[in-house]
Amino acid sequence: MLNIDFSKGDGLVPVVIQDNTTLQVLMVGYMNEEAYLKTETEGRVTFYSRSRQTLWTKGETSGNWLRVVTTETDCDNDAILIKAEPSGPVCHTGTWSCFGEQPAKGFLYRLEEIINNRIEEGSTGSYTSRLFSEGTGKIAQKVGEEAVELVIESMGDNNGLFKNEAADLLYHLLVLLRAKSVSLPEIEEVLLSRHKPG
Repeated sequence: MLNIDFSKGDGLVPVVIQDNTTLQVLMVGYMNEEAYLKTETEGRVTFYSRSRQTLWTKGETSGNWLRVVTTETDCDNDAILIKAEPSGPVCHTGTWSCFGEQPAKGFLYRLEEIINNRIEEGSTGSYTSRLFSEGTGKIAQKVGEEAVELVIESMGDNNGLFKNEAADLLYHLLVLLRAKSVSLPEIEEVLLSRHKPG
């Protein structure tokens, strides 16, 4: 349990909800101590509604729950950051976030999840699943083919085709990473270790 200072805001603290995968801010709400304890106990985000003056668990009417992954406080212990996995659109307007639609930035992580799900489902109707079932050699061959196609398109002037080939290469690379039991964050860690600030 975190040591949260509920006294500064008359028993309430602001709570920022962030998508655990893309890090997009999904919404902001408030918690009192009871809402915080319910959230920690059940693993689903529960807020305190200032207008209704009662607890409400996000998703209790829509089914679009927010499953808690991590909970952190700020340096003053009077605000909470929750990284969560949303089970559907978060905003009551139907958008992915209360701050707008899901941005393309960070979608590689969502794509990695989609690829993993398709492989686990094993559907023969899924290109991802079929490719994965052909083994690492075939997947690596596809990565090589896509890399060559990207190089060819880079020599031309059609940025639309170039972007499509770059997207194809990234997709097939994610499938290859899965075949090698390596995740995208692990590759980021390698890149970060190479980065020399300043």
